[in-house]
Amino acid sequence: MAFTTAASGDLKIDGRRRRSERTRLAIILAYLELLRRTPVMPTAAQIADQAGCSTRSVFERFSDLDALSLATADYAIAQGQAEAVARHVDGDRPTRIKSHVQTRALACEKWLPLWRIITSQDQIAELKTRVVLVRLANIERMKLMYAPELSTLPEGPRDQLLIALAALTSFESWDQMRYCHDLSPEAAQAVWRAAIDRMLPPSVDVARRAALK
Repeated sequence: MAFTTAASGDLKIDGRRRRSERTRLAIILAYLELLRRTPVMPTAAQIADQAGCSTRSVFERFSDLDALSLATADYAIAQGQAEAVARHVDGDRPTRIKSHVQTRALACEKWLPLWRIITSQDQIAELKTRVVLVRLANIERMKLMYAPELSTLPEGPRDQLLIALAALTSFESWDQMRYCHDLSPEAAQAVWRAAIDRMLPPSVDVARRAALK
């Protein structure tokens, strides 16, 4: 009987923990949804209403809205990494450019509302760290996608080109194209593809063929 009672107690604890985690995720998703609707920091009451819980539940899981922003950033980074797997790495140049731009554009379109909020909270050191990690991840992905072209450059010019490409394909760049210049997602992707193609040097094979002529 003691064993049965203990097991029952453990199940209750596990059940409460799972419910708490579901509520925590619901709060994060509610926060994201509100940001997509209106690009301003929502109130705790608005988040609670969207999540279908009480304001008290929000602050039982997050000490304040800054902590919620940090948890949401971590959630977004994990989701973004899973969604932004490098594809067509061995494809020809147009295929690789198209694949990279499409993946990057989808990420920017989806996560831009959150990005605006976390970059505006630059007084929070942990959020600044997350911002740097996201930017560095973009550079690492481009190293993989554009290896044939980057391999033709010495280290200094290669690093400079990667910095320029990172600025070109940043959230801020996507924000300007979509909401300042009013480009459609397809038109914005076309701008990126054309610019990347102009900025990248010829690949090793193309450079060799040119040298033999």
